[in-house]
Amino acid sequence: MRTIGLIGAISIGIGGMVGGGIFAVLGEAVSLAHGATAVAFAIAGLVAILTAYSYAKLSVQYQSEGGTVTFIDKAFGDNILSGSVNLMLWLSYLVTISLYATAFASYGETFFEHKSFWIHHGLITISIILPAIINLVSASFVGKSETVIVIIKVSLLILVIVAGASYVDPSRMSPTNWGTPFSIIVAGMIIFVAYEGFELIANSAEDIKDPDKNLPRAFYASVIIVIALYILISIITVGSVSEDALMKAKDYALAIAAEPALGHTGFILVASAALLSTFSAINATIYGNARLGYIIAKDGKLPRSLMDEEKSGVPFKGVLYTTLLSLLLANTIDLTEIAIIGSAGFLLIFFIVNVSAYKLRDTIGANKIVLTISSLFAFVALLTLLYHTYSSNPHAVIIFISFIIISLVFELIYGRYVRGQFFFRRYKK
Repeated sequence: MRTIGLIGAISIGIGGMVGGGIFAVLGEAVSLAHGATAVAFAIAGLVAILTAYSYAKLSVQYQSEGGTVTFIDKAFGDNILSGSVNLMLWLSYLVTISLYATAFASYGETFFEHKSFWIHHGLITISIILPAIINLVSASFVGKSETVIVIIKVSLLILVIVAGASYVDPSRMSPTNWGTPFSIIVAGMIIFVAYEGFELIANSAEDIKDPDKNLPRAFYASVIIVIALYILISIITVGSVSEDALMKAKDYALAIAAEPALGHTGFILVASAALLSTFSAINATIYGNARLGYIIAKDGKLPRSLMDEEKSGVPFKGVLYTTLLSLLLANTIDLTEIAIIGSAGFLLIFFIVNVSAYKLRDTIGANKIVLTISSLFAFVALLTLLYHTYSSNPHAVIIFISFIIISLVFELIYGRYVRGQFFFRRYKK
């Protein structure tokens, strides 16, 4: 029985995007785009809305909780590519959990008088372990609490926008204060991870009422609303706070943005909202990634141990593996690198989804020109991000390429020799 209406579907998309991303990457955008931070968010939003077109068309045709995994399998069949991409998607969600955990720690530290290594990593660890326990105890809590949390965090962002509007100094955003055109585009690509999340609508396609109409509307509406929200937030931030102040508080820039209009109370409100938002995002992503692992394992593309479920319907080992690997990533990679790796991972996945839509264009009734443009935009965006990052932060590129290699090698070994020889599930011709 379909239980999710249009508003509910839009909420899934907005909740997926306005998780921890905007709280984590706003400072990164300002450091590169400077006065053109709003332009950087618009550029990233353009890639997101073009990809949303592919998701909308694919979701109507292939309504499955597998979402992205299903679309790639339908386009490319059961082979090394689809198997590798499925694992890459799973790893990319681990990176987003790490991003949210690092942002949680950055905002959490503002409540302490003195920062320290132990406080920072202690907060990271707590922000991942507690949601994991919640997932294991009560998976239903994740879904029930998410709508309320979405309303709270969006309402607080709107409060910052409305209250701060009169404090904006337009000269801070004049072209003389912009970064170079290339740095503005790079800023947009680094913060692209803030738009990751709209694809979760596809995973709920089987539960959405009147899917032929509501799925496309939900994708477009959620992305457009979030683009507008991010652009307005970036205008308030850059327009009302000096760049020096933002750079000193780079990891919690959004809290600083609330101070001109709302004073220290505004800082506390936004910092508290960031803690709630990132915590809920970790909670939901651990659940989603554990379910994703279960779905991929059920299809034979990951070890069957990930199929183990408790009576509560929670993939226990999936939650355990997700938690342990997220703890490792979050405690060993800094915020900038996590943002870059996360954005690169989803740009790669979205490029492949756009290509999948192009390959299935006749079946899904999609426009060839739009799909060509969306594929090119995602590909060029990924190349731009990697080119810039290689010269400024090669370590992040090495980690990203390592993820790709791990995914390919795992699929070559597991897909051919374990699943193929021992489980007799060989690639389809």
